[in-house]
Amino acid sequence: MGEELFTISQAAEYLGVSLNTLRRWDESGKLVAIKKDGGTHRYYREKDLEIFASDLMKFASEWIQDGIKFPGTFYCQTSSVFSARLAKMEYALMQKPGYEKLYSLIVLVTGEIGDNSFAHNLGKWPDTAGIFFGYDLAKGIVVLADRGLGILETLRQVRPELPSHVAALEVAFTEFISGRAPEKRGNGLKLVREVVMEQPISLFFTSGDAELRMQGSDKVFHVTRGQRSVRGCLAKIEF
Repeated sequence: MGEELFTISQAAEYLGVSLNTLRRWDESGKLVAIKKDGGTHRYYREKDLEIFASDLMKFASEWIQDGIKFPGTFYCQTSSVFSARLAKMEYALMQKPGYEKLYSLIVLVTGEIGDNSFAHNLGKWPDTAGIFFGYDLAKGIVVLADRGLGILETLRQVRPELPSHVAALEVAFTEFISGRAPEKRGNGLKLVREVVMEQPISLFFTSGDAELRMQGSDKVFHVTRGQRSVRGCLAKIEF
């Protein structure tokens, strides 16, 4: 028996994107459809859809740049939804052998980054409220993203002299700033830096054209200017 194929409507529902987005991806080669016997109707293998959706970093990047919809399983419209999904991830991590000491720190780092997005965009979301939150524990990866104001615009509300995204990201991860919008966990990105520096956890964080990479056994805190500019914030945690 051959593998069951999804129609374009079923594939769009599975991925949480529009039909036009799927057609555009097919034409560009990003997600190629199957056409039976030279016909014009598009079909998709379920395995191809699973693989495409499992590339969390790519999926989150697409959302930041293009504003595509994405599967509800990745979308946390409110902080309460995020907290509930974070608790689910925590429970799953607790079941993994060898993570008895690390799981709480992974959850802490994830929670601080996610909460930071909600705290600094509350009532100010440019368009889509909420965050992308996806994880693959088998691969040891967590991805978070938002289409918010970004670090520079947020900090310029209290530090208008900040000259660039790079400078803003350095401040966000190293300085305690008073007078900022209320945060449930305080100046959480400073805590994120401290935990990542001391634990077997890697972090990639970008906002605007600023990129922070803390990876490897000899981690250093260093913010650089990236090759492209992203709106909002995008983070990848690896462990």
